[in-house]
Amino acid sequence: MMSLILEDNILLNSNKEILQTIQQIRRSLISMKRNISPLRELLAAIQHIDTPLLQEKTLRYFGDVYDHVLRVNDSLESYRERISAMHDIYLSSISNKMNETIKILTIFATIFIPLTFIAGIYGMNFEYMPELKWRWAYPAVWVIFILVSIGLLRAYSEIQRSDTRCQVRIPV
Repeated sequence: MMSLILEDNILLNSNKEILQTIQQIRRSLISMKRNISPLRELLAAIQHIDTPLLQEKTLRYFGDVYDHVLRVNDSLESYRERISAMHDIYLSSISNKMNETIKILTIFATIFIPLTFIAGIYGMNFEYMPELKWRWAYPAVWVIFILVSIGLLRAYSEIQRSDTRCQVRIPV
């Protein structure tokens, strides 16, 4: 149950606290596994000892304890695999958020690079640029800026629309 809550938290808000929680749980699991392994080996050795000091009832008890230790060991291994999967989910979530940020930055760069280029050309101090003496040059440059921006935004939205049509939907 705790793992499902942690998985939901990872997907909803991936922050450093969740990563610290995952790392803390991972360290605890490793520590428990490290502590239980010698006990498993000791109980396995006790079961195979042939000595008159141990009664049959005691050997059965050690066998039962050995089975419990094996189950705990298997559970710890299962939890370790789940926490590793949660760590992978966390990294994937962070990667997806970063991809979204980069996508937005790319959109802005795509729009402003051509505008910067046009502004750079008309910002040069050449004496013989025919458009500089033209009365409608300034409004014309603004119209070009706006048309380029609108064209790039439309191209981007068309790309987005075609990407969503091509995605395969997997029913959950």
